[in-house]
Amino acid sequence: MLQNRLEGKVALVTGSAQGIGKETAIILAREGAMVVVSDVNDSLGQSVAKEIGKNAIYIHLDVTQEYDWQHCCAEIIKHYGKLDILVNNAGITGFLEGFGPQDPENASLTSWRQVHAVNSDGVFLGCKYGIKAMKQSGGGSIINISSRSGLVGIPAAAAYAASKAAVRNHTKSVALYCCQQEYHIRCNSVHPAAILTPLWDPMLGNGPDRDEKMEAIAKDIPMKKLGMPADVGNAVLFLASDESKYITGIELTIDGGILAGAAASPTKPEKWRQMLTPSSIEGE
Repeated sequence: MLQNRLEGKVALVTGSAQGIGKETAIILAREGAMVVVSDVNDSLGQSVAKEIGKNAIYIHLDVTQEYDWQHCCAEIIKHYGKLDILVNNAGITGFLEGFGPQDPENASLTSWRQVHAVNSDGVFLGCKYGIKAMKQSGGGSIINISSRSGLVGIPAAAAYAASKAAVRNHTKSVALYCCQQEYHIRCNSVHPAAILTPLWDPMLGNGPDRDEKMEAIAKDIPMKKLGMPADVGNAVLFLASDESKYITGIELTIDGGILAGAAASPTKPEKWRQMLTPSSIEGE
């Protein structure tokens, strides 16, 4: 039900051509925001903006490029006159991009830098230009999409985990800086895990055993189910809205209870040990 919790606000969502970014853009628009869909995949991004309708436009944005940020923010100010909400969602794992091994011993320096360029540098640039745009209109809310991997180690995805940890900590620096400057800009991070997005498709496939594979994954999640992109989008909505006006510098975990600890009984030590070992369950 449309509640217009963001009526009159302007939002930019990076990496919003699919997955969590797309669902977040749709949810923010449903709540009354004018949404700028942005991505490097222009075809998919334009389709999302068209799907949303009159409450959205599309702007190409490679988050690793400072000029793209300058251009995007200038276009938003030109088109809407302000920016109220920034969702730094764009991110990569290094696996789907074919960067090779991602463990600490075998990952290449090139792949390490490529992952950090999107996940860490992209968020730095987003915050930098988001602050500049928001302070002109009296404040706003920045929501940085980190990950469960920003809170625990991931042996097979070292660059990804390190970059998402950087997002978490930079969020706190931004939050405190904006308070010190009296900019009235809040900054918080969101940490999803086990969210069913296209990231899972290579593993799950589209065969008759897809549901069976999903059930096997869900067994190791305390809530016994995978999350959906809307679960993250709704959390972003809360942090974007005035309902969270006294919240800044936090990390909000959306993981079905994974980081709460082991759900298995201590009477099953082998299962318990397995659950205490960080797995590859992500899905951002």
